[in-house]
Amino acid sequence: MQLVTCNSHFQPHASIASRNVGRRELFFDGVTSVCTSPHIDPRDAISSQSNSTSSQKANSDDEKSVGVMIRRKILFTRRRALLTGLAMYSWYHPSRYLPAFALGDPSVSVDQVTPPVYPSEALFPSEERIVQLFERNTYSVVNIFDVTLRPQLNVTGVVEVPEGNGSGVVWDAQGHIVTNYHVIGNSLSKNPSRGQVVARVNVLASEGVQKTFEGKLIGADRAKDLAVLKVEATEALFRPIKVGESSSIRVGQQCLAIGNPFGFDHTLTVGVISGLNRDIFSQTGVTIGGGIQTDAAINPGNSGGPLLDSKGNLIGINTAIFTQTGTSSGVGFAIPSSTVMKIIPQLIQLGKVVRAGLDLDIAPDLVANQLNVKNGALVLQVPRNSLAAKAGLLSTTRGFAGNIMLGDIIVSVDSKPVRSKAELYKVLDDYNVGDRVILKIHRGSEILELPINLEAMSS
Repeated sequence: MQLVTCNSHFQPHASIASRNVGRRELFFDGVTSVCTSPHIDPRDAISSQSNSTSSQKANSDDEKSVGVMIRRKILFTRRRALLTGLAMYSWYHPSRYLPAFALGDPSVSVDQVTPPVYPSEALFPSEERIVQLFERNTYSVVNIFDVTLRPQLNVTGVVEVPEGNGSGVVWDAQGHIVTNYHVIGNSLSKNPSRGQVVARVNVLASEGVQKTFEGKLIGADRAKDLAVLKVEATEALFRPIKVGESSSIRVGQQCLAIGNPFGFDHTLTVGVISGLNRDIFSQTGVTIGGGIQTDAAINPGNSGGPLLDSKGNLIGINTAIFTQTGTSSGVGFAIPSSTVMKIIPQLIQLGKVVRAGLDLDIAPDLVANQLNVKNGALVLQVPRNSLAAKAGLLSTTRGFAGNIMLGDIIVSVDSKPVRSKAELYKVLDDYNVGDRVILKIHRGSEILELPINLEAMSS
C-alpha cells in the first residue's frame, strides 16, 4: 500500500523518499487518521530547507525519516481502542434509536392518519343472552381463599395464586356457600371443628364492590369433594344460585362456567357438554361417578364454581380438569347437581353425610390385586352383629399354616356389575338407607346370592 499524506504543509519538492508500508503494519499499529493536525513541527521545516544538501544520504536515513514523520504527523492508538471506537459508533449511531425522525412525515397531520371510530351496534341475540346470563349469575359466585395459604409475589412482580384458592356458589339467603373439599383441603387437614373459620370469602355486592368475610366450616364430604361454609352477613347481600336438573342435560348443549381462574375473579367461559357419566378422579384421591364433561375452559381457581346450562341454572360444580400442563386442555369435569342436591342439605343439617352402605371393610384395589383378585370387591372384615354378618358374608382370614383364606368377593349388586371397591361405592350411591339389595358373591368356587338391608354409613 502506498502511504500518501494529505497534510497541505508538505511541499511537493520535499524529497522524503517514499516507502511501501504494508496494510498489516498500519492496521496493527492502529492508524486512526492520516490528516490529523495542521501543526508544523519546526524541526520539519529546518529539515525541508536543508533537503537539497542532504540528498546524498543513504536509503537507511530516508527510511528513518519516513518512520519519524509517520510517528510525528499521524496520531496512533492501540488496535483495541480503534476497534472499540468503531463498535461504539455503530452501536450508538442516532439512526438506531431515532428511527421516527427518518420515517416521520411532517406534511401529514394527526387527523389525517386517525381512522374513524364507529359506534357499537346492538348485540346478536345469542350474545345478548349470554351477557344477561352472566350479569344475572355473577353475583352468586364467590372467591374463596384458604386461610392457611397466602398469595406470594414472585421476582417478576406477578402474584402467584396458591392452589388452595378457588370459587364457590351462594346456596341460600342464610349465607351458606358451596365449594369443593379440595379448595379448603389444607385447612380441613387440621381437623377443624364445626363453626371454625377455615377460609376468607369475597362476596360481590350489588354495587360491584367485593366484600370480604370469614368463612366458617359447616360440613365437608371428602367422598364427593364437596364442602359448605357459612358467611355472616345480611340476607340482602346474597343472591342464591338456581339449581337445575343434571339428569336431563344432553351432550352438545351449551353450558357456561363462572369462576376465579388464577385469581381473576368472575371470569366467564362458554362451551358445550362433551360427555356424561364420567368418572372424576378428584384431588382428594377419590373417584366420583356420574361426572359431567365439558370443553368450557376450567383452570386452577375455577374449582367450586358453577357450571350453568343455557337457562342459567346450576347443573354442576366444577371440580377437575384433565391436563398435563396444569391449565385447561378442553377437558373439564363437574359434579352433577343431582349429587350436589343429595349431599349439601345433609352437610348443612348434620355437618356430615349419611349414605346407604354395607357395614364391612373392603380391601383396597392394590391389596386385592396382590391377592390375585382381579374382578370384584374383596371383603376383608365383617363386624360381629352387623347386618352383613347376619346376612352370612365371610371375611378374609388366615389358616393354621399362615396361608390367607380369601373372604367373599362381591361381583354385583342387583345385577349391577362391581369390578372394584370404587365401583361398589358408586353403585350403592343410588340407594337409600334401609333399601334391600341382592349381592352376588364368589366364595371359593361357588357363586351365591345374598339379600341384605343397607345401613346408614357416616362420612
